[in-house]
Amino acid sequence: MTVIQDLNADRKQWMSLLAKCDAAELDGAWRALDRSFDHQVLRAPEVGSVMVRGRAGAVGAPFNLGEITVTRCSVRLSSGQDGHAYVQGRDKTKALRAALLDAGMQTSAASDIRDKVLTPLSTAATHRQTTRAAKAAATKVDFFTMARGED
Repeated sequence: MTVIQDLNADRKQWMSLLAKCDAAELDGAWRALDRSFDHQVLRAPEVGSVMVRGRAGAVGAPFNLGEITVTRCSVRLSSGQDGHAYVQGRDKTKALRAALLDAGMQTSAASDIRDKVLTPLSTAATHRQTTRAAKAAATKVDFFTMARGED
């Protein structure tokens, strides 16, 4: 049971990373992998929409925020592993590659995929997050240290 839970936790991480990464970054990492996967397409990349729900202040009652476009895809490798992907937007190539990488991570190619694809994508995501946090921090106003103008 623990091995399955660990695999599910790891899979959740790499699927999240593949879904959220920039398409150009994934394209570059895919080319660096320089590997093809013999596969059958179970569900061709198709575009649809999903309802996004939000909460006011992250604690309030949920409400429908709006719809976003997603592309999904499912593949099966010739060795029997299934791969699935849901990515935001209309990029069918990104969805197909993400599904192939999901399936590939369940094979002996996992360490190669982790080194050449997932690690660079994770590093780029961390850099983007750090940069965005730094920009946000630069605009922070500490109201407790501001003078009110009264003497």
